[in-house]
Amino acid sequence: MRSKTLVLTALLCSAGLCLAACPSADLNGDCFVDYEDFALMATQWLTGDPCIPDDMAYIPGGTFQMGDSLNEGDSDGRPVHTVTLDPFYMNKYEVTNQQYCDYLNSAKSQGSITVTSGVVYKAGSGTSYPYCDTSTSSSSGQIAYTGGVFSVRSKGGRSMVNDPMVDVSWYGAAAYCNWRSQQGGKEQCYNLATWNCDFSKHGYRLPTEAEWERAARGGLAAKRFPWGDTISHSQANYGSDRDPHYPYDVSPTEGYHPDWDDVYPYTSPGGSFAANNYDLYDMAGNVEEWCNDWYSSTYYSSSPTNNPSGPAGPLSYRVVRGGAWFFNAYGCRVAYRGFGGPGYRDSGLGFRCVLDF
Repeated sequence: MRSKTLVLTALLCSAGLCLAACPSADLNGDCFVDYEDFALMATQWLTGDPCIPDDMAYIPGGTFQMGDSLNEGDSDGRPVHTVTLDPFYMNKYEVTNQQYCDYLNSAKSQGSITVTSGVVYKAGSGTSYPYCDTSTSSSSGQIAYTGGVFSVRSKGGRSMVNDPMVDVSWYGAAAYCNWRSQQGGKEQCYNLATWNCDFSKHGYRLPTEAEWERAARGGLAAKRFPWGDTISHSQANYGSDRDPHYPYDVSPTEGYHPDWDDVYPYTSPGGSFAANNYDLYDMAGNVEEWCNDWYSSTYYSSSPTNNPSGPAGPLSYRVVRGGAWFFNAYGCRVAYRGFGGPGYRDSGLGFRCVLDF
């Protein structure tokens, strides 16, 4: 192990890179520093991005079976089909209230957003493109807006800075991705005039639906949830409804999660439950997550095998995945598909970003 590390260090330094420059040399998260990590580092070096932020997890490329392999859900999750994806990075945690608040304050100073009756809109769009609700416009909004400044509220005496951002639209999620790309000196993937995503750009964006499911499965095949086939309150923040509806819900406590049902909305801080095998948290429950794709009930039967990016739009709805704190076990299954209009906001709807090589 030590000799491998020394060889890797020498190779990287000869290329003008040093292991000390990055938070961890174990880039693929397998607890070893070896030649696969060197290959990843070399790829990042060639694309001008030698270090990946700590909050991003590596999702290996490869082939998996996408869809409802247990044949117990809605028809829009079938047929099960083979998908092959390139590797990518994904946020370990859902984007938090504090992270989104930082974006809002920055966007306000840049003049790219306006606030009307507590709703944040794209500047110059009137009310056509809502980004998010504040606590003024929504009882579940955890972002306050006072005196021209955005801040994160406390809930029942508990700071909400590390809870996932809710009441955010697809538009607001895409705009955040562009801002994070800007902050990190990366290419912006979204054209905010057309809302199209340029997948050739190396920046932050919302995951495709296929990427989301690949990441959520964590390398496991044909399982209901990111960790296996049963679910309980020890594994996720959701609304347990065990018997007789869902025998795979084995939680000893029913209803909303007892640790987080004090003050509405009943979200939990990122990292409150164990990660899946790809080091991703809350891929089931807590909040649903926006995907980049337009929603189609028939796309599964005709989607490309390699790197599918969703049906051609515009359509009426965007895909959401992952279930929320008020969902039952059925809605928290990895294969479950939801949808919402791109301007829709909800107390259980948030997002996380991906980053291409």
